[in-house]
Amino acid sequence: MAEDTTNDSSKNLNEKHKMKLEETKREAGLVRKIVLIFVITIIVAVVAGGLGAYFYVKDAIGPVDEEDDEVVEVSIPIGSTPSSIGEILEEEGVISSASMFRYYIRFQNESGFQAGDYRLTRAMSMDEIIDHLKEGRVYEEYATSFTVPEGRWAEDIFVRVADETNLEAEEIAEVARDEEYLEELIERYTFLDEDIFDEDIREPLEGYLFPARYDFVEEEVTAEQVIEAMLDRTNSILESRQASASDDSYHALMTKASIIEGEARTDEERATISGVIENRLSASMPLQMDPTIAYAHEEHLSRTLNKHLEIESPYNTYEIAGLPPGPINNPGEASIAAALEPESHEYIYFYHSPDGEVHFNVNYSDHREVVEHYQNSNE
Repeated sequence: MAEDTTNDSSKNLNEKHKMKLEETKREAGLVRKIVLIFVITIIVAVVAGGLGAYFYVKDAIGPVDEEDDEVVEVSIPIGSTPSSIGEILEEEGVISSASMFRYYIRFQNESGFQAGDYRLTRAMSMDEIIDHLKEGRVYEEYATSFTVPEGRWAEDIFVRVADETNLEAEEIAEVARDEEYLEELIERYTFLDEDIFDEDIREPLEGYLFPARYDFVEEEVTAEQVIEAMLDRTNSILESRQASASDDSYHALMTKASIIEGEARTDEERATISGVIENRLSASMPLQMDPTIAYAHEEHLSRTLNKHLEIESPYNTYEIAGLPPGPINNPGEASIAAALEPESHEYIYFYHSPDGEVHFNVNYSDHREVVEHYQNSNE
C-alpha cells in the first residue's frame, strides 16, 4: 500500500505542475496582448497627434480666409519686434496666431521687416505677408514718405520732415507752437491737455509726435497734416495699450516714457528702468537721469559730466524733485508700454557699463562699486 500512495502523490504533483505551466502561458499571452494593444494605442495617438499638429501648422501659416480679398490697413511702428508685429497682424485679423508667426519666422530665419502702413488681406498666406513686410511694397504707392526714429527731440523731427517734404522746419515749428491751433488739438485728442502750455516747456508737442514711418499720397503736404498724422498714431498706440489718465496724467505718462526712451538701450531693460523711476519718485529722491541734463542744455551730449549738472533748469533732475515739466523726447511704443507697466522691484540705481551691460542695484555702495570698477578699468 505504501508504494501505491507514493505513485499517486507523484501523479498529483505532475498534474499540478502542468496546470501551473498552462496558467503561466495564459498569463504571458494575456500580458503580450495588453502590451500590444498599449503599443498600438500609443502609435495611433502619436500619429494622430502628428497629423493634428501638421494640419494645425498648415492652417496657421495659410490664409485666414482664401475668399476674403478685402484690404486691411496694417500699421507696423518703427522699432517693432517680431513678437509685436505678430500681435498686430493677429489683432488686424490677417493671421490666425501671433505665436505661430513668431515661431515660423524664427524657423525660417526671417528678418529685415520694415515699418510702415501696409495693405494686406485675409486671403494672403503667412509667407506672402512676410514678403510684403520685408520688401516694403506699400511704400511705392506714396508720393511723400519719411521716417521718425524713436527718442528724437521735436526740433530734430521738424528738420527731418523738412528734408523729405516740401515743408520748411521753421514752418512746421511755427504751426506746432501756435496756441490757437494747439487749443484745437486739445479739444480733439484726449491725451493732450493744458499742461503743454507750461511756461517751462520748450516744445508744446514734445513727447506726442510718435516715431514711425509716415506716408502720404500727396506730393505736397501741410504742417497740420504731418502733425496730426503723428498725433493720430500716438492716439492709436495709447488706445491699443488701454492707457488711461486714472493714475497718472497722460502728460506724466509721456514724460516718464520719454525718460525711459532716453535711458534704455534694449527693450528688455525698459520696464526695469521704469521701476527705478517709480521707486525714486516714491522715495522723494531726485530722478538723476542724464538725458534730462542734455535736454536742459539743449545740446546732444555724448557724456554727462559733473560740470553739466550745475545748470539751473526745471529739466535738471539732479536738482529738482519729481518729474521735469514735460517729455524730453518723443518715445516709441516699447517705452510707453514700460511706463504703463513698470517692473516691481527694489532697485534705486542703475549704470550702463561700456560693454553694453546694465547693472541695477538697491543701495548706493553697491552702485558706486560697479561704477568705480568700470571707471578704473578704463583708465
